[in-house]
Amino acid sequence: QVQLVESGGGLVQPGGSLRLSCVGSGFSFSSYTMRWYRQAPGKERELVATISRTGGSTNYVDGFIISRDNGKSTMYLQMKNLKPDDTAVYFCYVPTLQVWGQGTQVIVSS
Repeated sequence: QVQLVESGGGLVQPGGSLRLSCVGSGFSFSSYTMRWYRQAPGKERELVATISRTGGSTNYVDGFIISRDNGKSTMYLQMKNLKPDDTAVYFCYVPTLQVWGQGTQVIVSS
């Protein structure tokens, strides 16, 4: 059974940092491009970052860096200098398999 489990979300003050994790199981993790998305209240889900199976990456949000550790079947999203507009549920996704994680909530507020 293909599964993605996110963790690491929480409440953080503006200017703070968080690192999200996404653990994959039930598939050959190292073989697939993966992505982070986020969805803020009342808004459409948007692409945050993407990373190839070999680690080539594109980050679409300033201060966010995607990475992966294929040996641990884990993808990460390092988020720095967080702003209230970064408040959202963050999801990991494997596009080829069309599988989503359940999401992890990030709230940026003082």
